[in-house]
Amino acid sequence: MNLNGRIGGITQGYDVHAAWDGTHLTGRIGGTFDGKDIRLSVQDGRVTGRIGGTFEGFDVTGDLSGDRVDVRLGGRVQGDDLRLTTQDTRLEGRFSGRVSGKDVKLTLDSGTLRGRIGGVVDGKDVALTLRDLPAPLAALAASCAFKVLEDQADASAGSSD
Repeated sequence: MNLNGRIGGITQGYDVHAAWDGTHLTGRIGGTFDGKDIRLSVQDGRVTGRIGGTFEGFDVTGDLSGDRVDVRLGGRVQGDDLRLTTQDTRLEGRFSGRVSGKDVKLTLDSGTLRGRIGGVVDGKDVALTLRDLPAPLAALAASCAFKVLEDQADASAGSSD
């Protein structure tokens, strides 16, 4: 595997394991039963694909270059924007908009992508090891895992009302 690690803590997080062949990132966010498949294709600076299955999941589409990530996770209505810029070893930006979104602050160091998506209280830690995987693609995978966790928390909160 070229991408391994965890988004979130021990009890409120997901493992991420995926393989990169130069154009396709395939793998899994979470476990065998409680998780989502990763299927992303990158070609000519564009990324497309899907996280999860046909019914329970979301589309991924947008621009992915060496210094910028500008991607939509989900549909027009029920989706989130991801906008990141890369400067040296830092990848920073916003997940889900300026007003109601979350900060993304990640750092690449010796093949490890670390940092946080979201704030101190409502955010999730990122700790991923990448081998031969572009850092912007790893940041996108981390953000997809974050969205899966957010969507799961929203669904749980909605069912308990």
